[in-house]
Amino acid sequence: MSAITIDTGTDQLLCEIRERVAIITLNRPDARNALSDFLTPALRTMIKERGADERVGALLITGAGTAFCAGGDVKGMGANSKKNTMTPQERTDDLIDRQRRLTGALTSVSKPTIAALPGAAAGAGLAIALACDIRIAAQSAFVSAGYSKVGLSGDYGIAWLLTRTVGSAIAREMMFTSDRVDSARAERIGLFNRVVPDDQLQAQAFALARQIAEGPAVALRLIKRNLDEAGQIDFDTALIHEAQGITEAAATEDHREAVRAFVEKRKPVFQGR
Repeated sequence: MSAITIDTGTDQLLCEIRERVAIITLNRPDARNALSDFLTPALRTMIKERGADERVGALLITGAGTAFCAGGDVKGMGANSKKNTMTPQERTDDLIDRQRRLTGALTSVSKPTIAALPGAAAGAGLAIALACDIRIAAQSAFVSAGYSKVGLSGDYGIAWLLTRTVGSAIAREMMFTSDRVDSARAERIGLFNRVVPDDQLQAQAFALARQIAEGPAVALRLIKRNLDEAGQIDFDTALIHEAQGITEAAATEDHREAVRAFVEKRKPVFQGR
C-alpha cells in the first residue's frame, strides 16, 4: 500500500499515512527537533486531525536525525516580543491553552500512540514522548527533564506524566537534577517500553505501530479508555466501565470476525466497526 503524504503547512513537520499508521516526524534535525513557532502549531494540528482520521489506526511520532525533541528552543527564550508585552496572567493563560492543545490533545487521542526516539528527548520533548502510550527507543537515546538546568519548573504536564510513568521518587530525582537517563536505565525504570539497535528503530517502531493499527479499532479505543481511567477511579467503577465497554465491543463486526477467524484458524481482518 502506497503512503499518503499529508501537507502540514511547514517543512519542519512531516506526516504520512502508511498502512493505517500516521507517521508524524519532527523535522528540525539541525536544532535537535526543538519546538518552534512553525513546528509546534503544525504538530498540534496533526495530532488533532490524525487522531480523528478514519484512515488512521495508530499514531507514530518520531524525530528526524539523531534526536527526538530537545524541547523548547532555549536560544530563543526571552526574545519573543509578543510574550514580553503580556501580563503574567496573560502569559499563564496562553501557556495553558497551548499545553492543552499539544500534550493535552495527545493524551486525549482515542487511538494508540507510539513515540519512537532516535536520540535525545528533553524538557517539553520528554513530555511529548511521555504523553504517548508506548515509547520505543534507540540504544543511543537518552532523556532529561532539563528544566532545572535553565531555571524553569516544567510545563506541558511533565511532572504529572513522569510521576505516572516512573513513580514519584524517580520523577523527583529526574526533575530536581535534570541529569541524563540513558536508554538502559530508562528501560529498567519503565520509561521506555523497548530499546532496539539504532539502525533498527524506525523499522521496529513502524512494525509495532502497524501491528496495533491493524487491530479492532472499537476495542482498542475502549482498552485505552480503561487504561487511562485505571489510576483515577475506584475498582468498582472500573468493573462497571469495563462491563459497559466489553458489551459495546461484543456487538461489533470486528468481534464477530475475530471469532470466525479463530474457528477457521486464520488471521482476522478487522474493519474498524
